[in-house]
Amino acid sequence: MKKRDILYLFLTAILITGCSSNKKIKDELPFIDISRYYPEKEIKLSDIAEVTYLHLNNDKDEYLYKGTIQTITNNTIVVYDTSSGSILFFSKDGNPKSRFNHFGQGPEEYNYVERIIYDEEKDDVFVCDNKIKDNISHILIFSSTGEFKRTIPLPQNAEIYSLTDLNDKSCFVHSVAKVDDLQTQNWDGVTGLIPSSYYTTCYQISKEDGSVLDSLELNNNVTELMFRVDRGDNRMVVKNFFFTRFIKCADGLFLCNPENDTIFLYANDKSLSPVFHKIPPVQKTEPKVVIDNWCEIGGYCFFEVRTLQLDFDRNIMFPAVYYVLEKKTNGIFRQKLILPDYKDQEFTLIPVIINKRNVTNGTFFELDLIELKQAYRANKLSGELKEMVGSLKELKDNNVFMILNFK
Repeated sequence: MKKRDILYLFLTAILITGCSSNKKIKDELPFIDISRYYPEKEIKLSDIAEVTYLHLNNDKDEYLYKGTIQTITNNTIVVYDTSSGSILFFSKDGNPKSRFNHFGQGPEEYNYVERIIYDEEKDDVFVCDNKIKDNISHILIFSSTGEFKRTIPLPQNAEIYSLTDLNDKSCFVHSVAKVDDLQTQNWDGVTGLIPSSYYTTCYQISKEDGSVLDSLELNNNVTELMFRVDRGDNRMVVKNFFFTRFIKCADGLFLCNPENDTIFLYANDKSLSPVFHKIPPVQKTEPKVVIDNWCEIGGYCFFEVRTLQLDFDRNIMFPAVYYVLEKKTNGIFRQKLILPDYKDQEFTLIPVIINKRNVTNGTFFELDLIELKQAYRANKLSGELKEMVGSLKELKDNNVFMILNFK
């Protein structure tokens, strides 16, 4: 029997709803009861991370951008400029290094960049473009000076926005691979869940040619989490809420399985074990409430709980509450993250955002320069941040980044 088949059988066994062994496993895990109210936990970012501030030098006009950092490597910071389509490279101290622009519709051009991964050792820039050819998404690879190198295809139905940089040879990506009777649903002017069976497949793919190195398939027909929206001529099917089902960690990947209210650790040795779960079950909540993504930082685990609800009148789509688990006590709290250098400002650690930012053992926050200048004038800044903001020009300089390297 193939290793993949053994892993699939093991995963299927522990995911069967109502199975007594699964219940026993879950009873021994830390969990969140979404029917309860949890108090806030104030955490200083400086207590869980080394905090530094960075301004990307734009003395050269072509390095003034609209967008944000895509990835940070040992020596390089990569930014995508959404206004021009340029990809910019800076040194770790914020000085310009190189740039290129291949925005367009051609076979060696990108059109809508979802994310960028940079292999500094090989000088491979992986541009994950949402442009689809023959029902397959592709990744374009360039050098940092813009030389086109190659294209690699993703597995069928794989989603660009779910791609995670796993190691120097491979990435992880997932897809909703099978949907039953999606095209035959009746549209009756109602926004709601679509009953359907579907499968989520996680792939480990080669960075060299896109070949599948390993895969993990989850049968997710326990609960219907497909959404339909009917507003006259504006019909929409949201077929995959959980754009990132896995978050990279030192021991492997945290795998989110919202249909079964469980977070798993998919370890580097390919073993799979549950680490956290939610009650009551998603099948018993209306509207549906799911656990969505998970990351571990020092003595804390950060996660979110999301309600599958659309409210167009108030412009609310799938509202989330952000929590933190204190590992020492298994206590659960709502996040309240503060920064001593920035008075009256609160921050939120969102696992899916951390995953997309491709920062080894860390993340960053982009601080709006106009807001920083207002805080500066109100005497709400201190330390290195105050000194940096005081030297910048409000309408002519790039924003400031707060870089976190987790302890």
